[in-house]
Amino acid sequence: MAFPKVGNMAPAFSLLDQDGNKVSLGQFKGKQNVALYFYPRAMTPGCTVQACGIRDSKKALARLDTVVLGVSPDPVAKLARFIDKQDLNFTLLSDEDHAVTEKYGAWGLKKFMGREFMGVLRTTFIIGKDGRLKHVMNKVNTKTHHEDVMALVRELGL
Repeated sequence: MAFPKVGNMAPAFSLLDQDGNKVSLGQFKGKQNVALYFYPRAMTPGCTVQACGIRDSKKALARLDTVVLGVSPDPVAKLARFIDKQDLNFTLLSDEDHAVTEKYGAWGLKKFMGREFMGVLRTTFIIGKDGRLKHVMNKVNTKTHHEDVMALVRELGL
């Protein structure tokens, strides 16, 4: 599956957050940049490191007029537990049928311990206030993800 084209409007979506509230990409248009990141599973080591980095960088991201939305195939209740357990301060979205993940090209073949399976490809999309896709990060380092997102937002002049 291919990523949406940089420069085009980012694919629209509406998903439920950790509290069961509907969140749509359109809510942020004209107001904030969006760092939309897709991750495989809440409460796993890599996903926890990535989420905690974002949690600890929320104020710095806010100064860059950027909100972070995390998307995984986890159910709403598991996202709520993840937020509580790690004291996360940003929105997580449930994409149980992975329709939005597929729309963004972040669903594909993975290999782990000699096994092949379909799953979430850890990917981040930087979306400008105008709703256009500005950058695709398809090589994500969970430990430096938050720093990489901030550097990109600065570099893109958003």
